[in-house]
Amino acid sequence: MNRELINVIEQIGREKGINSEILFEALESALLSASKKTQGAPDNIRMHLDRKTGVLRVYGRKKVVTEVMDPKLEITLGEAKALNPDAELDDELEQELPPQEFGRIAAQTAKQVILQRVRDAEREGIYSEFAGKEGHILRGVVHRIEKRNVILEIGKAEAILPEREQIPGERYNPGDRVRAYVLEVRRTAKGPQITLSRTHPGYLARLFETEIPEIQEGIVLVKATAREGGERAKVAVASTKRDVDPIGACVGLRGTRIQVISRELRGEKIDIIEWSHDPATFVARALSPAKVSSVTIEEPADAEMQPAALVVVADNQLSLAIGKKGQNARLAAKLTGMRIDIKSESEIESERAERERESEGRAALARLPAVSPDIVEALVGAGLTSPAQIVSAGPERLRAVPEVSEHAEQIYSAAEEWMASHPTAAVGAAGADTTVAAGETPDSA
Repeated sequence: MNRELINVIEQIGREKGINSEILFEALESALLSASKKTQGAPDNIRMHLDRKTGVLRVYGRKKVVTEVMDPKLEITLGEAKALNPDAELDDELEQELPPQEFGRIAAQTAKQVILQRVRDAEREGIYSEFAGKEGHILRGVVHRIEKRNVILEIGKAEAILPEREQIPGERYNPGDRVRAYVLEVRRTAKGPQITLSRTHPGYLARLFETEIPEIQEGIVLVKATAREGGERAKVAVASTKRDVDPIGACVGLRGTRIQVISRELRGEKIDIIEWSHDPATFVARALSPAKVSSVTIEEPADAEMQPAALVVVADNQLSLAIGKKGQNARLAAKLTGMRIDIKSESEIESERAERERESEGRAALARLPAVSPDIVEALVGAGLTSPAQIVSAGPERLRAVPEVSEHAEQIYSAAEEWMASHPTAAVGAAGADTTVAAGETPDSA
């Protein structure tokens, strides 16, 4: 009977993938718990199950005293010397006790404790197996679908593919085989919870590693990825060898390699660009297929802020650079880790002309009689940046500016005289208004 018990424990260990020592300890703990529950065994009892013979031995720890008050917990010095000649007062000795008989209730208690320990060991084993697989790709079989969340079987464990991590438009049925990226593995009261994703940028990077031999060998490196699941992605790659084209290696002959990855992602369009150490060059490439005229990198004043890039493109490239609903610009910003501001050449020219007009207007205001530097600032603050705008606004508007009200009539008259001697300024002012109005329409759209 004892040998059969050893065989059963070892068999359970093999089937469940649990170390048999854990099961032996669980059985000892279960029998001790049952003994305390049914026979009121004291706390100083310890049980040991022989790993080879299956014989159960019971030991009681007792304190050496001169006079025994509780025979279950104490032993006289004479009795202790008989067990161990080196025993002294206040020492603690273990004494083997007669084996106990376990009834039906005790057996049931032991069974419950063992089952719980087996479940705990299974959960810990599953957690240990998958805890190191965060950031890896796993294959699973769709088991069931709960509230649009897909539950997959991956070996001995179940994993969840939440709706937010699914590629839009994908449909799953029980029995389907699915590849996904391990997003998170964490302990819960019900066991380890494994969360998967098919939209994470890391999934795209892992697919590149799986499908492209040059990446597996370390010849080509994936430096950055950005995705909008099921629609479009950008991948920045670099080569460690000068004679290897990183983009060509990823695309493959007639696009065979990239097509395999795209099909896995439900036809997601993938832009592959070459990574660069130079931030300006990297930003320009990230905005492909648009052609960029110039890139200016602005370093952030605060270390926690993102660096910014001002990108200038030709007028006919503006919509291509921004992309449908701003998608191309968003992906480029994610890929580079920068805040990207895209402007057309005509916008830049318009802003430059506006700055020149404002500078000339301020200079003209400073030359008017009764206009001090403080009054110039007050006029500019009120939106009156030139004599032409003062004349256009009228004297009432001037009187409404507190710093100017006393000299409003004098300044207005001086502005009219200036306009009379500079007739072209009126035309320029009208043109400036037209440019601003025209520029507002694309921004508001």
